[in-house]
Amino acid sequence: MKFKILLALIFVNLLQAQKFYFPKTAVNDSVILEKQIPGLAQQVIPLLQSAKYKPENTVDLMDNLFRLQLVAHDYKNSLASLFENRKLFADHNMGDYRYIGFELYALAKMEQEENNTSFSNALQKVFNQKYESLPEKLIPRLELALNGDVNASRKLLKNFLDKQKDKDSIDYKTALALCKNYLNYKTYSSIKPQVMQLLASKDKERFIIETKDLKINGNTLSVTIVRRKENTLPLPVILTNNIYAGPIDGFFGKRAATYNYVGVVVNTRGKRNSNDVNNPFEHESQDIYEVIDWVSKQPWCNGKVGMIGGSYLGFSQWAAVKKVHPALKTIVPQVAVGIGIDYPAQNNIFMSYMLQWIQYVTNNKFTDEADFTNAVKWDSIFTKWYKSGKSFRSLDKISGKPSKIFQRWLDHPGYDEYWQKMIPYKEDFSKINIPVLTTTGYYDDDQIGALYYFKQHHQYNKNADHYLVIGPYNHGGAQSFGFTYVNGSPIDPVARISIDDLAFSWFDYILKGGKKPELLKDRINFQVMNTNTWKHVADLDKMHNSSLKFYLQDKKNTSSVFNKPETRNFTTQIIDFKNRDQKDIYYKVSKKDSIKMTNSVAFESEILDKDMIMSGNLSGVFNVSINKKDFDTDTYLYQISPDGKSYLLSTHIVRASYAKNNQKRQLLEPGKTEQIPINNSYVMSKKIEKGSKLLLLVGVNKNPNWQINYGSGKDVSEETIKDSGEPLEIKWYNDSYVEVPVYKD
Repeated sequence: MKFKILLALIFVNLLQAQKFYFPKTAVNDSVILEKQIPGLAQQVIPLLQSAKYKPENTVDLMDNLFRLQLVAHDYKNSLASLFENRKLFADHNMGDYRYIGFELYALAKMEQEENNTSFSNALQKVFNQKYESLPEKLIPRLELALNGDVNASRKLLKNFLDKQKDKDSIDYKTALALCKNYLNYKTYSSIKPQVMQLLASKDKERFIIETKDLKINGNTLSVTIVRRKENTLPLPVILTNNIYAGPIDGFFGKRAATYNYVGVVVNTRGKRNSNDVNNPFEHESQDIYEVIDWVSKQPWCNGKVGMIGGSYLGFSQWAAVKKVHPALKTIVPQVAVGIGIDYPAQNNIFMSYMLQWIQYVTNNKFTDEADFTNAVKWDSIFTKWYKSGKSFRSLDKISGKPSKIFQRWLDHPGYDEYWQKMIPYKEDFSKINIPVLTTTGYYDDDQIGALYYFKQHHQYNKNADHYLVIGPYNHGGAQSFGFTYVNGSPIDPVARISIDDLAFSWFDYILKGGKKPELLKDRINFQVMNTNTWKHVADLDKMHNSSLKFYLQDKKNTSSVFNKPETRNFTTQIIDFKNRDQKDIYYKVSKKDSIKMTNSVAFESEILDKDMIMSGNLSGVFNVSINKKDFDTDTYLYQISPDGKSYLLSTHIVRASYAKNNQKRQLLEPGKTEQIPINNSYVMSKKIEKGSKLLLLVGVNKNPNWQINYGSGKDVSEETIKDSGEPLEIKWYNDSYVEVPVYKD
């Protein structure tokens, strides 16, 4: 009895310390793990819902809750929580496929228990029922949703279990992560082989799917062709050029077929069945022209071709119109990479992520998902490089895998002919006379690239038939559908549209003589966040009709930061590039919110006495004096709302020596006051409520995620910590300003 009381006391103490009993024997014994983990999940659930650990937004709460309930074998409540999560995720049925693998697993487990049948029989029954209940437009997404990476989830689970070796207790954070990783492995190892076979059988009933290897420009390209069985007459073709070979090829093809087109997906050189060299971006312009030529002559094509796709696939469409094939009637580039503009360098600053992406698409004939999504590995590599003080060129060797592509890209720090030849350049845009629909988002990583193409097309072709749709979407949302929550905050209901439906309505309009999509009332169609309205204007400059100049001055010394200072002075900032162990500094917004500002200077506006709509992108100029020949600026504009929450409105980074001309480097003169223009910042349109204030962070780009510019004047990729010399000293003059675009009714 005393022993049981002692165990009970230990258990109570563990709970009070937010730790749970979890036997170390579960690490190496799968039978014990199976018995212990449901109970662990049951103990974690109350803490998840407690004030201390409850996530700030409902999406994260419901996401974690349904997973824990599923691990705890509470299948009925898990499904209820999952359905609530979907409602939060999207207001339209495009969200119904979200977590469908977990749904099928829970339904099959319930069916197995209720009817005393085998799991296999139960899974087949619930799969068939679910498949028949889904809207037709969701069918193409099923393969992506069900194709979980069992090997990767097994490795992640093992990693978490290994951390528990020789321990009989587990803390809340680790327990939550362990339960979630266990669920991923358990679910997909249980359902994947069978459901993929069932789905393939359903696809055969619905589609004709062919694969071919084409000889193009002396190289082999793999092509997937998808048609609906009932469509026997020639149709327009929707072509996608895809470097991410794998299950997504089937999705793109089946999506087009579902909208009553022929879907054709071509993989780039070196992918799938191609043994050619994979050099991303370099050959798309030549290859796609020949692919379109082949497609247009096939019996299932009526001679009209349109293109669609996002990110790299968006770039591919601009590569395709470097020389427009007569059969290509329209393109729909979504979140398009602006090669040499916003990737692999943004405003001439190379990003560490470029190496991670290169390995993702070149490690094998498909994509290396396990490596790409291994955040711990890549964070470790970037941090190791940062701490080492070695040159940026050494990053690939530090990763353990030297890369010719990485090195070749670094050879072109300016926007030179190497990048220019991949896409239309200057007068090339004047020859693009086919209709174009661009989609991007305020939170899209490639917004700068997408808008670069839009602006260049209209600059060089005054009659360009080119429309833009931009709203509160991230990189994924602007090429699929408007999520209910973005960056943890809800978006207006009017913005929660299906980008798929918009794109294919556009194809119907251009390729089949249908009606123009209702949303496209003018060239630029943008959603004003927090107003639940769309606005429509003829050009980007008309997104705003006024502006506020936010001067770099302390509000304590002025009635308003929006007034030009009467006396010129400066704020001094010192950055020691040799210090790689500095502690992060935070701007405290409220008890629950803070913003990292380690290498920044903060400027805070007065409280706004009326509502303001920021609409457009930041411009302005920094007047600075430095003691070196170059540096990289880093700018963030935030809204601090009346309730003490922060919202990122726009960002801007640029290499000072390229700020006036992204093709030619112009070093700064130490000690001389220089002007750095602010161009190519992120566009935002949002109502900022009365009682808010604006927070402007201005500083220096110095972190593991980007090149480090030591200011010696050498090629930045070659610089090492030995080139840093004395600390960088910047004088930010108070007549510098960031111009905030404002829309007034």
